[in-house]
Amino acid sequence: MAAFPAVLQSEWTKVRSIRSTVWTLVTTFLIVVAMGFAISLLTRLNFAQFTEHDRNPFDATNTSLSGIALGELAIVVFGVLAVGNEYASGMIRVSLAAVPQRGVLMGAKTAVLGVLALAVSLVTVFVAFFVGQVALGRYNTDLGRPNVLRAVFGAGCYLTLLCLFSIGVTMMLRSQVLSLGILIPFFFLVSPILSIVPVVKNVVRYFPDRAGSAALQVVPTGDHPYGPWTGLAICAAWAAAALIGGYLVLKHRDA
Repeated sequence: MAAFPAVLQSEWTKVRSIRSTVWTLVTTFLIVVAMGFAISLLTRLNFAQFTEHDRNPFDATNTSLSGIALGELAIVVFGVLAVGNEYASGMIRVSLAAVPQRGVLMGAKTAVLGVLALAVSLVTVFVAFFVGQVALGRYNTDLGRPNVLRAVFGAGCYLTLLCLFSIGVTMMLRSQVLSLGILIPFFFLVSPILSIVPVVKNVVRYFPDRAGSAALQVVPTGDHPYGPWTGLAICAAWAAAALIGGYLVLKHRDA
């Protein structure tokens, strides 16, 4: 029986050895920080032209974290590539031969990728927040204001949950091409479009991306019929369901 710490070390080595996974994390950081800075700077320069509704109340935290809307793409790709690469290369057979306890393998893989995603996500959102506040100038806020720290921390958790969700989906589909072909259109086309369709928008509010994004808001917009922590819990439920599905496929199907 393979010892869990040894499997953790093996999974950590795999992640570091795949350049594409490392670069997707770097890309996540750069996109979120750069886009957040740009939008914050544009907001400061054009603030006087905003309507009274947009200026009062103004969510400086959410503005600085605007890059997450695009950074989600990179963190989802990271989750897919980190798992799908093993299936694409056939290395999953070697992994299962070395660690026949599939629950141990799945647990170690999820733990390593989840902790790495959380660490990178937290660094990313806090840097994006501080850089964004500098760009906002006199319209900025700080972590001591009500709900600001919660929103920034929640943003990091949200990105991590999206990564875990993509890991579970890839484990179920066992193909990085198929997983990317489903997840990217879902998050960046299907979900945004359906969210403005009156007939289904109340259902779309409970999609993982829509629910999790509630955690980023300091000023409620009325788009969510639940609070930020409930939104994160809904997103976590999606991630858990995907991971359970991934484990069941791994357990009952040959590589």
